[in-house]
Amino acid sequence: MFSFKSFPHTFWVANTMELFERWAYYGMFAVLSVYLTDPISKGGLGFSQEQRGIMQAVVTGVLYLLPILGGAIADRYGFRKVLLAAFVTLSSGYFAMGQSHAYAPVFISFLVVAIGGAIFKPIIVGTVSKTTDKSNETVGFGIFYMIVNIGGFIGPWAASKMRELNWTYVFLMCSGVILINLILLFFYHEPKQKEKKSTPLLQTIKQIFSNTLLVLKDTRFVLFLLILVGFWTMYMQLFFTIPVYIGQWINTTVIYDNIGYLTRVFGAEDEGLGIIRPEMMINIPALTIIIFQVFISNRLMNVRPVTSMVGGIFIVMLGLGSMYFHLNGWYVALSLLILAFGEMASSPRIQEYISGIAPPDKIGLYMGYSFLPIAGGNILGGLLSGKLYGSMSDKYIFLRDYIVVNNITVADSVAEMDGAELFSATCMALDLQAYELNTLLYNIYHPGEIWLVFGGIGLLTGILLFMYNKFLLPVKQ
Repeated sequence: MFSFKSFPHTFWVANTMELFERWAYYGMFAVLSVYLTDPISKGGLGFSQEQRGIMQAVVTGVLYLLPILGGAIADRYGFRKVLLAAFVTLSSGYFAMGQSHAYAPVFISFLVVAIGGAIFKPIIVGTVSKTTDKSNETVGFGIFYMIVNIGGFIGPWAASKMRELNWTYVFLMCSGVILINLILLFFYHEPKQKEKKSTPLLQTIKQIFSNTLLVLKDTRFVLFLLILVGFWTMYMQLFFTIPVYIGQWINTTVIYDNIGYLTRVFGAEDEGLGIIRPEMMINIPALTIIIFQVFISNRLMNVRPVTSMVGGIFIVMLGLGSMYFHLNGWYVALSLLILAFGEMASSPRIQEYISGIAPPDKIGLYMGYSFLPIAGGNILGGLLSGKLYGSMSDKYIFLRDYIVVNNITVADSVAEMDGAELFSATCMALDLQAYELNTLLYNIYHPGEIWLVFGGIGLLTGILLFMYNKFLLPVKQ
């Protein structure tokens, strides 16, 4: 009979470290798009959407490409030593992000965070693996997945409260939370390693590249990974694009006015209006997963992985695409809820599917490359987010165009105003409330069309995955 006492001390320490690391990362990442692009007069850095997209694409790509090297380094030098390096790197990176305001320093600081995260990831997963056995590994990784989502929920909530004080406090919080892990490191014991011959790091890295070439020769598997890039490109808009879109266009006051005492927990005030900030809105999927993942997983146990994945991808597509139709915050919340159920049906089944299509003697090797489409989706998703949002959805670009096209006199210093200042001045010039000007621009420029593009990527991904499974595999999965 299973007992929580079957897990050793280090298992719980590692999971607690994971909670704080996810708290810090998602606390930063959930607000990052808004922070980078919000006008300076609103406290943001005022970067363009394309600058944001390039930064997020490159850095998150590094975050998901480097863990395989991080794992090799950890195996060579020991988990505790490399964890120490990871925490120092992470904490320093978060702190530097909060102190930097020019594009290059912010970019470099964010990259430092990614390097720290890439070192940390494989160690914690490896610790969970080494501190469980066949009798409790399923429950062990279930606990781990739950911890990830708990940290992913707390982080954005805490970050939202911190930015009420000052944006700098968001990054100080992230840096401080990582320092807690430095304390926990004193209670972390190196997991027992199987006796094996010590291999020089350079030779280990050469072996990694050799394995990569071996995997890439399997064209069917490479095609599967390429198809999955589409899923992650679509899904990562939850963090890349949705926060900016909600902040610029969505009326969340309708939620604030109807949740009573919960406004103290989830609400905020902005220019005299009660709102729900974007990071609180995109926390809906994390909370939904925490509550329903076990139930959904049980319901889908007898459903083939590919059926679950294709269905889940279509559900994510519906959730994302439905944002095209409304500005009401309640409907956006519903869209995010739908997206969460799609994620629960698709994402957890990917590794199960890989284990089914991999050669029996190479399952472990193939599973190690399941991160590649996540990296690809982050890179492509970031680039598309910045490029498309800047051309299809940016409210402040539309505002300047509207002023010029309609020959509206706002002020003598229009060129010197940032987007938020110009929006307020235009409201005064046209004698409109903020929501009225917002709706006017929305009806003219149709910024929601961006969700049809990303929804279309999801639709194409689902169709290609179905065809791949039906026609290219010798055995249906």
